[in-house]
Amino acid sequence: MNTHKSNRSILYATLVMVSVAACGDNLGFSDAGPGGDDASSDASSLDAPGVPTVPTVIATTPLDTTNPTALNTTIDATFSEAMDPATLTTTTFTLRSGVSTPVLGQVTASGARVLFQPNARLASNSVFTATITSEAKSGLGVALAASYSWTFTTGLVTAAEPVVNLGTSGNFAILTKSGISTVPSSMIVGDLGVSPISATAITGFSLIMDPSNQFSKSAQVTGKVFAATYAQPTPAKLTTAIGDMQLAFTDAASRPADVTELGAGNIGGLILVPGVYKWGTGVLVPTNVTLSGSATDVWIFEIAQTLTLSSNAQVVLVGGALPKNVFWQASGKVTLNTGAHIEGNVLAKTAISLETGSSINGRLLAQTAVTLNQSTITIPAN
Repeated sequence: MNTHKSNRSILYATLVMVSVAACGDNLGFSDAGPGGDDASSDASSLDAPGVPTVPTVIATTPLDTTNPTALNTTIDATFSEAMDPATLTTTTFTLRSGVSTPVLGQVTASGARVLFQPNARLASNSVFTATITSEAKSGLGVALAASYSWTFTTGLVTAAEPVVNLGTSGNFAILTKSGISTVPSSMIVGDLGVSPISATAITGFSLIMDPSNQFSKSAQVTGKVFAATYAQPTPAKLTTAIGDMQLAFTDAASRPADVTELGAGNIGGLILVPGVYKWGTGVLVPTNVTLSGSATDVWIFEIAQTLTLSSNAQVVLVGGALPKNVFWQASGKVTLNTGAHIEGNVLAKTAISLETGSSINGRLLAQTAVTLNQSTITIPAN
């Protein structure tokens, strides 16, 4: 036996193993969604460093199954990585009944998620096919390798209205795109976040930066304060949360209504059962309004214009109803006048203003700014 040749072979094999291990450390795995441990993600990690991976669909709702699903279901998919929302439209994400009948709806994408919301309840006892075409691309411009389709069958029932999925925006008591201001002293239980605006748009809080530079603190906040200009991973997490907030707004706005134009927009003094309420106008709460239902019931209020609570008007929950299951979606400004109180999650297309002594047991999620005046905000328990 040639001992020198044998030792050289062993040394060569050892070097190859070390080289492969070292490359594995530098390639990394996608952490942009629940597919980080998916087999497809593992496979894509073997590509050359710096080469974008091919996105895949790793989860769908409803599942690809013949078990009956509710008539008011929403259809969504989760990818292995963040996608380019401009490539996910009603052309590239479609829903059909039977073989070829198209279902009208709206498509919204953010991060690794895409949502198809039908314009009306789905037909009963029918087979539907959802398809995402290969024209859908990742944020790095890489298209799906092939179109992805799944089928599901509806039953006869309309399920209890599903909650609006807030995603990571639900981690915040206040989340905005253009700033948070307060007239001290306000009291906030929960985290605050602003993005893409900088921390300079958070005013009146006397912020104290944490040594990590990832968040700051305030005597008015029982929680942490985050801004897009803070150290990583804060900017990336805020980008995801803002995207989730916008997805939630679209989801809430597109739910088929059970009741329309109730009270011509004046709901003061009413007792409201669970369901989806929709107005093409603004909504005024001049006196107390009561939401009566159980801990699993859901209320969604779709408001095309402003939402205004008069001074000292209250939203009251009875029967076990929970604020986490209440969603106020407003395309116009939301105003809580002096001493007013609201329960639930406020999803505003524009600004939210809380006047002196007003309060919310819920969340303020605004696509512009939130202003507070000696206000109290408490994030509800999940």
